[in-house]
Order: sequence, then C-alpha cells, then structure tokens
Amino acid sequence: MESAPRPPIGRFAPSPSGPLHRGSLVAAIGSYLSARSRNGQWLLRMEDVDGGRVRPGAAATILRQLTDLALDWDGPVLVQSRRNDLYRAALGILRASGHAYPCACTRAEIQAAGGVYPGTCRHGLPAGRSPRAWRLRLPETPFSWQDRYLGWQWGRNRGDPILLRADGYFAYLLACVVDDGAQGVSEIIRGADLLPFTATQRTLQRALGLPALAYGHLPVILGPDGRKLSKSSGAAPWQGNAGDAWERALRDLGWAAPPAMHGASAPQWRDYALAELRRGRPLWDGAHQD
Repeated sequence: MESAPRPPIGRFAPSPSGPLHRGSLVAAIGSYLSARSRNGQWLLRMEDVDGGRVRPGAAATILRQLTDLALDWDGPVLVQSRRNDLYRAALGILRASGHAYPCACTRAEIQAAGGVYPGTCRHGLPAGRSPRAWRLRLPETPFSWQDRYLGWQWGRNRGDPILLRADGYFAYLLACVVDDGAQGVSEIIRGADLLPFTATQRTLQRALGLPALAYGHLPVILGPDGRKLSKSSGAAPWQGNAGDAWERALRDLGWAAPPAMHGASAPQWRDYALAELRRGRPLWDGAHQD
C-alpha cells in the first residue's frame, strides 16, 4: 500500500527592504494557501543577508501586515543575517568539491564583456590578479524542470553566479538554498519574476546534496506603466482593509469570488480560499493563461 504524501513545508521569504506591496501579497497568500490547504507548514524567513538593502523597521512592518491578513506562520521567524556560519560552511563544501571557484573580475569588467559573466576565472585566476569573490560553476548542458503552474521549462544557465560577494556579503542564491535545506522546505511558491533563478537553485541543491524541491510560479503583478511592481521600483506599500487585499489578490490569481464574499474579513477570505482549494480548485491555472 502506498503511503500518503507528506504534508508540504512551504515558506515566504520577504526582504526587509520595505513593506509588502500588491505583488508580494500575491506571493504571500499563494504560498500560504498552497501549504495550508494540504495541512502543511508555512514558514517565515527574513532575507536580510544583503545588509545594504535592509530598511529600519521594515521587518516589523511586514510582520504586522501578515498578521493583519490572518496569515499565521509556524515556529520562529528565521533571520538570515544571523546564519553566516551556515553559509560559510556550505561554501566550504562547494570549494572542496570544485563547484565553487575564486573570481577576480570587477563589475565594470563584466559589463564591458556584455553584462554576462564570460567565465574568465573558471580555469584559474589571471596572472597577477587576486580573488574578489566566489562563483558557482554551472553545467553547460541544457536543463529542464516542471513548474507546478507553468509546465515544463527549458533553458541554459547564463553565467556562473556569485556565491560570496567582494563586499563580504553572501549572495541571495546561496543563503536561500542553504536555508531551504536546513528548514526542510519542500515547495516554493513565488512570483514568476524569480523563475529565471530556478535552474541555478536546483543546480546548487544538487551540489550541496540537498533534495529537489517543487516549484510553482505565480503571475507577476504589473503597475499602470507595465513594469513589475517591486520595492526597488518604488511600488506603493499595501495599506487599507485586509479583506479587500485578499479579494484583490485572489482576483490576481484568476479567481471570481461569489458576490456574497465582498466585504468579508481577512479570516473569512482565508477560510473561504482554503475550503475552495480542498475541494479541488486550482490556486492558479497558469498554463492556460494568456
């Protein structure tokens, strides 16, 4: 007899560089619903590994926003800036196995080469140059994986990415993969703007001996100018009624909620959405979107 599938462990990992906006609300609500609708855990992580992007008070604001939205998380909030020892140990494993190598190139040199790292230091540092950073050695063969909502994805890795930056900060790529493994995360539901990172993260998971995760990418929310909403582009923070935010987020996922739900509270919207998913409604039918 086949054993029942294990409940998933999902996570939401915002950067405390500002409050959540409409696009990040869709990612938070989507990842929460995916895990909770199958009796799974939902973890919360503050990705503050890049100290230069952290804004005072942003983490506390995000926690308040999630609480207002009735999104409850399991266990303590994991804070990346306190975990450098784990990232350093992971880098040591990659160095020992040959998956990581030192790089002497500057940002200006890479821009002059077309903006994509050309592999200058892949086979050793140029004469007279000292290492500034560490990079992940990516395979040159094509890769594919299946996205939960977007179907099969194909492509090639573009340029060996940074693992440890010249300024001493560990890269998001390494910290994210190490923390997902340490927390036992089994699925990652996030915005499709992060889709290009997926193949590289899967490569790094294999290099560190971590299990492969399930990925699902949700629609990117665009502003009136057609650009992706993001903190870096000055997207307006979410404010106002939490129930209205739920209704709009579900509409962004393609849901047409019953008129009777209009004006419902955040907990009512949450419970409604969970019940719908447990009855078999898809979170987002991305493969059939225009």
